[in-house]
Amino acid sequence: MSQQYRSRPLGSSAALSEAYDTALLDLDGVVYAGGHAIVHAVESLGRARAGGMHLAYVTNNALRTPDAVAEHLTELGVPADPADVITSAQAVARLMADQLPSGARVLVVGGEGLRVALRERGLVPVESADDDPVAVAQGFGGPDLAWGRFAEAAYAISRGAVWFASNTDLTIPGARGIAPGNGAAVEVVRIATGAEPQVAGKPLPPMHRETVLRTGAKRPLVVGDRLDTDIEGAFNGGVDSLLVLTGVTDAAQLIAAEPKYRPTYVDRDLRGLLSGQPEVSEESGGIRCGGWTAAVRGDALVLEGDGDAIDGLRALCGAAWTQAGEGSCRLDAAKAVAGLDL
Repeated sequence: MSQQYRSRPLGSSAALSEAYDTALLDLDGVVYAGGHAIVHAVESLGRARAGGMHLAYVTNNALRTPDAVAEHLTELGVPADPADVITSAQAVARLMADQLPSGARVLVVGGEGLRVALRERGLVPVESADDDPVAVAQGFGGPDLAWGRFAEAAYAISRGAVWFASNTDLTIPGARGIAPGNGAAVEVVRIATGAEPQVAGKPLPPMHRETVLRTGAKRPLVVGDRLDTDIEGAFNGGVDSLLVLTGVTDAAQLIAAEPKYRPTYVDRDLRGLLSGQPEVSEESGGIRCGGWTAAVRGDALVLEGDGDAIDGLRALCGAAWTQAGEGSCRLDAAKAVAGLDL
């Protein structure tokens, strides 16, 4: 389904798990955080799968192999095969294999997931800039990645190695909060070298290409918690999206989103797959969803009514996005959502 300029979230009379054949699910902040399943995730995914929806897990985290991710999901109660998992490591490995000869040496700054993906594409991971690598592959290496790995990357790039990055997410959610992601590590190497990497992960086309090739989805729905990777990736790929509020994006950020960051649907968590989505409609006096009406009055976003708080957020998005047009809403979104129990 082609993505268009969006002035408000859409409704759906059918459950999303029935309206779409494949859910392309982000992992961190959507299915789990810090190794533990997010509330309602296991039950919701089980019911969606039992109803015939194909579940594919699409992650920018290049640390773990698809086998390890599938095993972890299964342990959490979400049965998955390695073939159900698509990682940015796989996407960057394909991008590199398209440009490098088979057997090319690649300096790896990251974890096992990146090494496995490179070997699958006929590339040879090495550990030192002195091993004559023709390229550098950088991916999330976990909290214990040694600082010296960034120095090795800088040495290799300064000697002419082509630099690739699995993704540039600045943060990653965990059980204790928000931690630096691969994008923060990429910035370290960028500052040291002045170079720019080729990036494969969401929201860029190589990741969408990898996902389509591996899933064969005909009517996909991207499900994520990040506006700047999951939702923008869906926008760039011309497919619909569901934003869940279980990860890094809060209500105020969503209301302020410019068009490429505006999801098709909004819900609290993965239970949103199992139901239809209420209509968000324009009426005299504002934008209505459920028992709520939102409007822009002067320099303020105003919300009136009562009912399910998530409907209030949907109405606020409609009012703010309509007012902002093709820009981003600059009204006080935080004040508008202060009274909603999300």
